Amino acid sequence: MRKRFLALAAAVTVTLGLAGPALASTGGTPDGDDHPNVGLILAYSEDGNRYRCTATLVREDLLLTAAHCTDGVVGKMLVTFDSEIWNSPTPPPVSPFPTADPAVGYTTAQLQDAGFESGDAHTHPNYSDFTDVRNWNDVGVVTLDEPVTDIEPAAIAGLNTLDGIKASNLSKTLFRAVGYGTEVRKPDAGPQKPAPMSYPLIRRWVDMPGQKLTPQILQTNGNDKDPRGTGGTCFGDSGGPVFYQGKIVAVTSYGLTQNCRYLGGYQRVDIAAAQDWLMSDFGFTF
Repeated sequence: MRKRFLALAAAVTVTLGLAGPALASTGGTPDGDDHPNVGLILAYSEDGNRYRCTATLVREDLLLTAAHCTDGVVGKMLVTFDSEIWNSPTPPPVSPFPTADPAVGYTTAQLQDAGFESGDAHTHPNYSDFTDVRNWNDVGVVTLDEPVTDIEPAAIAGLNTLDGIKASNLSKTLFRAVGYGTEVRKPDAGPQKPAPMSYPLIRRWVDMPGQKLTPQILQTNGNDKDPRGTGGTCFGDSGGPVFYQGKIVAVTSYGLTQNCRYLGGYQRVDIAAAQDWLMSDFGFTF
């Protein structure tokens, strides 16, 4: 399995027994029922690790996420839309998620018996594994085994929506990211340097001012001290949606620092490379 997270910073292993990918919200606001179509996804990778990301229901049988969250998945993806998984700063006595043989991964029956949704991971065929900034294509989807009919899907923005923002207005424009990422705070004991903490494991949102726009990437300022916004994304938010004018324009892709208090990078999904794939391979309509 290729390294799938933080192309511009070292990969970080988080607690909770979940290793590897996944950008949580720094300065985030607990989401509650604000974004019920944003869910947590969990799976085993080819290297035997279990990891989590964020994804969004965009059709009753389809979730949108990042390619580095779907690349190399073994078995099924666990899916839950619960806003609160564990609302405590201390780890639960027992993992809130079932375990499986890492060589096999989750099965549909196992996940359904445990009360979770299940699905199959798909990765954009031109995902460059963060090696080509002109063809990043960090887009993935999860096709659900059973449709989710009690949650309204989120809408994906039309083609080239972000190109309509003038460069001079980008830093004045706020983008909302939603995800199940780690919270950055001072630990209860030891050196009082803020660091990503895996608990509480809840859905959060942050508003971030734009910083840079390329044909593939939206970059934002994600510092919670920035008076223009409320924070940024961190480990666990990977694949989560970035909303502009109520529609998804990007998914969380990478971060530049290990304390998640600087720039964040988001794979655009308002571009032909992403939308053509969704239409041709999954029959998605815009």
